[in-house]
Amino acid sequence: MNVIQFHSISHNSVYLRAREMASPTQLSLISKPSSSPLLSNFPRTRFIPSTAARSTTSRFKCLSSQTGFFTRLGRLIKEKAKSDVEKVFSGFSKTRDNLAVIDELLLYWNLADTDRVLDELEEALLVSDFGPRITIKIVESLREDILSGKLKSGSEIKDALKKSVLDLLTNKGTKTELRLGFRKPAVIMVVGVNGGGKTTSLGKLAYRLKNEGAKILMAAGDTFRAAASDQLEIWAERTGCEIVVAEKGNAKASSVLSQAVKRGKEQGFDIVLCDTSGRLHTNYSLMEELIACKKAVGKVIRGAPNEILLVLDGNTGLNMLPQAREFNEIVGITGFILTKLDGSARGGCVVSVVDELGIPVKFVGVGEGLEDLQPFDAEAFVNAIFS
Repeated sequence: MNVIQFHSISHNSVYLRAREMASPTQLSLISKPSSSPLLSNFPRTRFIPSTAARSTTSRFKCLSSQTGFFTRLGRLIKEKAKSDVEKVFSGFSKTRDNLAVIDELLLYWNLADTDRVLDELEEALLVSDFGPRITIKIVESLREDILSGKLKSGSEIKDALKKSVLDLLTNKGTKTELRLGFRKPAVIMVVGVNGGGKTTSLGKLAYRLKNEGAKILMAAGDTFRAAASDQLEIWAERTGCEIVVAEKGNAKASSVLSQAVKRGKEQGFDIVLCDTSGRLHTNYSLMEELIACKKAVGKVIRGAPNEILLVLDGNTGLNMLPQAREFNEIVGITGFILTKLDGSARGGCVVSVVDELGIPVKFVGVGEGLEDLQPFDAEAFVNAIFS
């Protein structure tokens, strides 16, 4: 893993320090760049992939030399999601347990029990954080179809329920694959509140993308939390990726991200993953810093960032909606990463957040392992919670 550290000495000179962490001895190289771009003369260092990165091979491999690389990458990740349905199924076990009462209700269903059954079904959906508006919409649609004679058995009612949820997810959150454009490097910013699993999600995303054949550069833009850079450096070492970090604790996040994107552009990286500081959505001064970060990378590469992914803690359930609204209003969220869903029985919030904002869920966290950040597949999700 190569770690790039920088700090400003004056307006006209910047020193760079590289540490090679892959070998037992630590190599420090200090050079003063010429009038060429900041990182163009950066000394190359030996790169040793981590054990995890070497040992894992993927049958869905995408070569960065291929034309349409990002299109292929998105398609392969989507295919991988369909092949990993068991992880999604086990990850939503607590939500599935909550909704298991629906099977009991529908097993001996008859027309005379319609009101009682639908009332209990409504309660089960609310407990799983589907939200009042969606729950009422689903239940009233089922009631109408039952009374009109369209649904005549418990199995038909369950199939209609699953279809209703699937339609909500696919109608408003269709673009679940990463949309990375056509120019390299693609830039992905990861944002969110404190403690939501933002840095961990970025590390797992790097692992997945690298295994699909992408050359990844991480940017440690969380300059507020003292341990954030160290945490991301550990992830860089685990995944065999390179990383850019700030030397000084008071460095501006926008500067770190800008330098990382410049290096990604000059040294042929496919994707730059930008971490940012966790912040409450109610702290407007910190929220405005995200705008500065977005503008900074946009100055280096026109149209960047390609994706701005908001990490939401699945344990918060419907409380994630105010966060999502504020972040979307400030920086324009392109997709969600929902974490910690394996420990939550509130998986219905996935449907709520998509229906409320019309922004797709791109990944879901269903465990603590490296491979447990799964690309979101609506059909697999519906089958997992209504087995």
